Amino acid sequence: MPIGIIIARYLKVSETAGAAWFYLHVACQSSAYVIGVAGWATGIKLGKDSPGITYHKHRNIGITLFCLGTLQVLALLLRPKPEHKYRMYWNFYHWTVGYAIIILAIINIYEGFDVLDGQKNWKWAYTGIIICLGAIAALLEAITWLIVLRRKKAVRSDKYGNGENGVNGYGNRSHQTV
Repeated sequence: MPIGIIIARYLKVSETAGAAWFYLHVACQSSAYVIGVAGWATGIKLGKDSPGITYHKHRNIGITLFCLGTLQVLALLLRPKPEHKYRMYWNFYHWTVGYAIIILAIINIYEGFDVLDGQKNWKWAYTGIIICLGAIAALLEAITWLIVLRRKKAVRSDKYGNGENGVNGYGNRSHQTV
């Protein structure tokens, strides 16, 4: 799931990516949803097979994740066109729910590690992966800002360049002072 967000956030600014970023984002997030549903179903099965053993926090976060993930998938059916007046609100919803899902998923995975009790190697490996993805995202954020600022600077220099009328906009006429 974090990779899908990284793709959407940082590949979108690439002029060469075109619409590919969107399809990669959808593919990553769809596979994350399928894996999440499989995890949710596994949790239900394990819960049925283990009467009297309940990990309330892990279960409740898992149910919340399933609901939010399903809501996010269903919201794609209501996605307005980019020029629609409600698209800004839909984007805000999509971003907010998406990041909430990421945060809850990370928390719930750590809760799951606590359920495993004693499997510290998995917890350390996962922590390393999260740190690595965070570092990659921070680096890509810096690169993205550099790209965006350079584009804005290029647009400004084109806007205020010499143009047709010369440097000062008066062409061959002299500038009149008041």
